[in-house]
Amino acid sequence: MRTATIRRATAETRIDVTVNLDGTGAYRCATGIGFLDHMLEQLSRHSLIDLDVAVEGDLHIDGHHTTEDSALAIGQAIAEALGDKRGIRRYGDALSPMDECLTRVALDLSGRPWLVWNTAFTVSRLGDLDTELIAHWFHSFAQTSGATLHVETLYGQNNHHIVESAFKGLARALRQAVEIDPRKADAVPSTKGIL
Repeated sequence: MRTATIRRATAETRIDVTVNLDGTGAYRCATGIGFLDHMLEQLSRHSLIDLDVAVEGDLHIDGHHTTEDSALAIGQAIAEALGDKRGIRRYGDALSPMDECLTRVALDLSGRPWLVWNTAFTVSRLGDLDTELIAHWFHSFAQTSGATLHVETLYGQNNHHIVESAFKGLARALRQAVEIDPRKADAVPSTKGIL
């Protein structure tokens, strides 16, 4: 099983994350930010990556550190569970519709972190999460997972739908990218021989 557990403790947050890349989409998410929990549940369910996230953060200040550090820890856990990435498909993409909204997500588990974010919001908060932190979550995730990640909302009006389609798109693209390719299960998917 391709699994990893990350424990991250700073003066701002204490985080425990466990992932199983070969799971069924089982999740337990408790960040203290309800909307973020909802998005992480979508990430797990639609990627089929089992995800257990527990965060104690400095929410008396705001949600920034909890949001950022949860993404850093989840990305790190996925990278660790992938190991040398032998046999993975490496690339994934998804068109993710949600009612009036459509978001495109493409990623490469290249080891070269990058985020292209072409998504905007018309409200400052969704539930108890500042919308400016959503791009920051994706950036932090890309950083520690080593993913080149492109997220673009093609159209949509409802801010909740826009965010949810981005997380579901990431989930579906990630599911493709981490899958073992039976035609090359013994090889690292790069002409360099490493990722």
